[in-house]
Amino acid sequence: MIKGRIHSLESFGSVDGPGLRYIIFLKGCDMRCKYCHNVDTWNPESDMQYDANELLDKAERYRAYWKNGGGITVSGGEALLQIDFLLELFKEAKKRDINTCLDTSAQPFTRNEPFFSKFEELMKYTDLLLLDIKHIDDEEHKKLTGHTNVNILDCARYLSDIKKPVWIRHVLVPGITDNDEYLKKTKEFIDTLDNVERVDVLPYHSMGAYKFEELGIPYQLKGVEPPTAERIKNAKDILGAV
Repeated sequence: MIKGRIHSLESFGSVDGPGLRYIIFLKGCDMRCKYCHNVDTWNPESDMQYDANELLDKAERYRAYWKNGGGITVSGGEALLQIDFLLELFKEAKKRDINTCLDTSAQPFTRNEPFFSKFEELMKYTDLLLLDIKHIDDEEHKKLTGHTNVNILDCARYLSDIKKPVWIRHVLVPGITDNDEYLKKTKEFIDTLDNVERVDVLPYHSMGAYKFEELGIPYQLKGVEPPTAERIKNAKDILGAV
């Protein structure tokens, strides 16, 4: 079996999908989000490697707590960079009747082969996606992450077409995404999708800044304060968030 390159494991995740969840954080991400709080996952190399059965054996120790639709969530990094491993993991999870959730920014998404066929297959074994929309404006998205959002929005449309349940996540950053014009455009895009079960606004925080310093990477959002309660409420109202 393929070995997944793991960053860390969390036994009782309560905000990464329905119910309590066993969360598997994978290594490797090509995006360079200025506010990333998991910058230590960017490097794909890892000394912690497990195959699907090893991970699921660990996860099932906590199965008694998986009420209200709980199960496993795979996050990152960017989990889709390890799509072959993800396929094995989710296939095996469904054999064990485990609810599966994928937390992704969809940056690797493409309709080109061989990725697209693998993604189509993966969706057969995926119960829910937590999809990050970093920024609705492509140029601003490039400034924020180093990558275009064209393929990411295309992924959202594809997931809508196949009626795959999605929770949209949007990080609210003062001076970057906390802008009524962009928030309204994000809402307009979300309204074109038929599969969005909920929208979450995630207020920016700088708790991951120390990791940038430890890794010798300049933190570009120094001095940016978290959004105020009023701006958070404003964003939730515009986006129809929970």
